[in-house]
Amino acid sequence: MISGQAIEVFKGIETPFYYYDMDLLRATLSECRNQAAKYGYKVHYAIKANDQQRIVDTVCSYGFGVDCVSGGEIDLAVASGFDPAKIVFAGVAKTDAEIRLALKVGIGCFNCESIPEMECIDTIAGEMGLKANIAIRVNPDIDAHTHKYISTGLEENKFGISIRAFDTVVETLARLQNVQFQGLHVHVGSQITDMNVFALACKRTVDLTHRFERAGYPVKSINLGGGLGVDYQHPVENPMPRFDAWFQTVHDNLPLEPGQELHFEPGRALVAQCGDLISRAVYVKQGIDRKFVILDAGMNDLIRPALYQAYHHVENLTGKGEMQRYDVAGPICESSDCWGEGMQITEAHRGDLFAIHSAGAYGQVMSMPYNRRPFAKAYYSDDILK
Repeated sequence: MISGQAIEVFKGIETPFYYYDMDLLRATLSECRNQAAKYGYKVHYAIKANDQQRIVDTVCSYGFGVDCVSGGEIDLAVASGFDPAKIVFAGVAKTDAEIRLALKVGIGCFNCESIPEMECIDTIAGEMGLKANIAIRVNPDIDAHTHKYISTGLEENKFGISIRAFDTVVETLARLQNVQFQGLHVHVGSQITDMNVFALACKRTVDLTHRFERAGYPVKSINLGGGLGVDYQHPVENPMPRFDAWFQTVHDNLPLEPGQELHFEPGRALVAQCGDLISRAVYVKQGIDRKFVILDAGMNDLIRPALYQAYHHVENLTGKGEMQRYDVAGPICESSDCWGEGMQITEAHRGDLFAIHSAGAYGQVMSMPYNRRPFAKAYYSDDILK
């Protein structure tokens, strides 16, 4: 919940801007770390969710590793103090230069998403006189029941390798000389709130583990990726995702063999709820049948609703009066620049301050200067609430 003190401070700041509740971030990181520690699980922050230096530094201070999907993210992680040995490198299009960078800094593991990638890593590692640790990302063919743009574990997908290619993967591993097989990477999608999806992923992973071991490749490490969802509908009431249920579900469905490690890569779950996009109502207008609130924050600041119809709870922070229905839109010259239709919010007036909640993940990091609009600045509770 945004405090009255914070709202008073907001009134003097040019909008739109991002506001980060650092107390909530720290509480979320502590909860994740504590719940994972119960089972000895390893956590890597998916840095693509939010790469603001202040956020990254705070995550690093909790001892997490990091999940990277580009050379730029590896550079940021190393510069921010993350242990290179705790870096896992995913992504479907690792370039030669990125592979060399990863090998040079000594990352912990490559999550390989195709057989050609395995071969490329082997060649480059050989040229550098190194051995590369790799995990094979296998698609378990599970429907995560989320938007098609964030569902990644189906059999036919640009991410990962189909289970049907198992024999080819094993044959490839047998002839590669400069990679060391560490284990499996399984990630079925994002914004998953049904624990049954994770339970099924665990059971498929157990089967895959046994297949690799029967083929002569012991699985030392299992990486279940991320995907734990947050409550976008009720962010004030539920500011923290259910890490306890997530790790308990995995514990109940994926028994580890002696010496095996289990890794996770949460991003959204760690940072989504600590960030809000703060905006002002530029105009309130009456249509034929609808009322519209036009905000100064748009899809250039937070693209999720326009990109895949994502819902963000919108709150009128300074409005007074009865609840009314409005179509809440942004300023961008695109019809898709809409925060929601028929949203129930407090009666709005020009100049009211609005909060678009749950914007800490895939918000500021995906912003752009479309329509020549400036990037929204970031403000942190530790700095402005003293």
